[in-house]
Amino acid sequence: MIPTNRIPTHAGIILLEEFLEPMNITQVALARHLNIPVQRINEIIRGKRGITPETAWLLSQAFNTTPQFWMNLQTNYDLAVNKPKERKKALII
Repeated sequence: MIPTNRIPTHAGIILLEEFLEPMNITQVALARHLNIPVQRINEIIRGKRGITPETAWLLSQAFNTTPQFWMNLQTNYDLAVNKPKERKKALII
């Protein structure tokens, strides 16, 4: 469920605080393991980049999760951040 009183946590924060830090894995080590640039991991963690389907697959394999887990985190965040300021009336046909 998407929180209504706050913006959901970005997937990068979850990656850092729930996976990398508890497992004592560095961003460099993860990037090497996934064979992707360190900058990509760093930008995800800093919230400057979102989780793509490709990255979701890589992370799911590395951490024994599902790609949907990573995509859902990203989707919930994106929906909250991009919520319209005004509510539009329903189009009645």
